[in-house]
Amino acid sequence: MNELVHLRARPRLKSPNMLAAWPGVGNVAMLVATYLMRKLEFKELGEIEPSYFFDPVGVVVKDNVVEEPKFPQSKFYYWKNRREGSDIIVFIGEDQPATKGYELANCVLDVAEKFKAPRIFTCAAAMTRIHHTESPGVLGVATSPSAAIVFKKYNLINAGNLQIAGLNGLLLGVAKEREIEGICLLGEVPVYATRIQNPMAALAVLEVMTTMLSVEIDLNELAQLAVETKQRMKQVASQAMGEYIDYFTEPIWERGEEEEDEEG
Repeated sequence: MNELVHLRARPRLKSPNMLAAWPGVGNVAMLVATYLMRKLEFKELGEIEPSYFFDPVGVVVKDNVVEEPKFPQSKFYYWKNRREGSDIIVFIGEDQPATKGYELANCVLDVAEKFKAPRIFTCAAAMTRIHHTESPGVLGVATSPSAAIVFKKYNLINAGNLQIAGLNGLLLGVAKEREIEGICLLGEVPVYATRIQNPMAALAVLEVMTTMLSVEIDLNELAQLAVETKQRMKQVASQAMGEYIDYFTEPIWERGEEEEDEEG
């Protein structure tokens, strides 16, 4: 085991699949991982030493007293399936390091190998021309053609050629190097809404993932959040369109006078 990995528990796990997640576009991966953990009874498994991968850029002061530097956490959790299915390990990284991402990916996979995880899952956003009022599809990529055979069974869209930025993608590349089977599920996100948290895409991904993992959880809370987010996106889009129309329908001479006044 890598010396940077500190395990706090030694559970006996049954062929656990692993889901790893870091922040990314639309916050899709983090929404999926944190929601799954909240709905199932996960326990803490261990963590990766954060000070090796992150440099604190400042400190917090409370009541005139400086607190100790805080680092983004990189933690493992486990869930034991009381039924016939496999157990699950979830890794959540609160942030992605500026460097040493390859080493961090190997630390995560060291834990996967220790517990003999047969498959690694990651999630990400696929930026497409979908409109926020449409139901997002889920694309699939895998570390091998044999791992991708299941895509048709779950009605996944073939991703074709693309690039998955960050550790949500890099982890699968490192898994392939180490001959560990891996799958990434990508929820469709509108190209104009990449900076907005997207529970619609996360819901679509989680519906597929829970089926693949053979677990059942209540998705109503996430579905409600998706409805509310759609409404907010609609309001933002309407406001942006209104400003766009106002700008281009304003008389040119009025706009010019305002600009001259500002310059003067």
